[in-house]
Amino acid sequence: MGIVEGRRALVVGVATDRSIAWGIAQSLKAHGAQLALSYANDRFKERVVPLAESIGAKLTMPLDVTDDAQIQSAFDLIKREWGGLDILVHAVAFAPADALAGSFTANTSRDAFRVAHDVSSYSLTALARAAAPLMSGGGAILTLSYLGAVRSVPGYNVMGLAKASLEANVRFLAADLGPQNIRVNAISAGPIKTLAAAGVPGLRKMIAHVAEIAPLRRNVTIEDVGSAATFLCSPMANGVTGDVLYVDSGFSTVGMSFPAEK
Repeated sequence: MGIVEGRRALVVGVATDRSIAWGIAQSLKAHGAQLALSYANDRFKERVVPLAESIGAKLTMPLDVTDDAQIQSAFDLIKREWGGLDILVHAVAFAPADALAGSFTANTSRDAFRVAHDVSSYSLTALARAAAPLMSGGGAILTLSYLGAVRSVPGYNVMGLAKASLEANVRFLAADLGPQNIRVNAISAGPIKTLAAAGVPGLRKMIAHVAEIAPLRRNVTIEDVGSAATFLCSPMANGVTGDVLYVDSGFSTVGMSFPAEK
């Protein structure tokens, strides 16, 4: 029997079969969850629907996280089909490409700042607000962060600020929803080559650096993150909320970076 057997889970943010969200969806399914997947628009629908079908996800739906009416429609559908929800995975982030290049000071426009925070952080609040009434017996909400929330990372620029906001969001939601037995956590994953990460300049250098410096001497995979996510969404983590779990081969624990000896 899986550790999330029978639990109803909505995964928001699957884009391709290399998405971290896809790794999470696969792990949740393997451990017994019922799955619903969303897609941002028709372009992503063509990718997401076949992936959903491949793992037996019965529900797929459009969900633009910047559209409150569409958010409500998605959760209304879940209520009609399932009667409730146990797990919400938020794996959504975006910033304009020109804000992720060159100087942080020079290239962070007011609009880029607004968009990054709206899509990457506020959307968690919006989804949690819609999900909470469906979690009458308690539930688990999970989002994805990155080391750039607490460290300056070259090229990450305004996304670092948005992820810092997201991590604060986790703590405030955890405090607010805790009395309803709804847990809210984040995973801070190491760099992984995904469609979303492709917009970060120097991603290949980051991946190579982590593999050389991290204590485990390797990068993490979407499967690594998926396993950790399933744990956090399961009863095995019933005492964990408001936390950020690092799944990065230990890279975040390294104080000095020396090349590995040959």
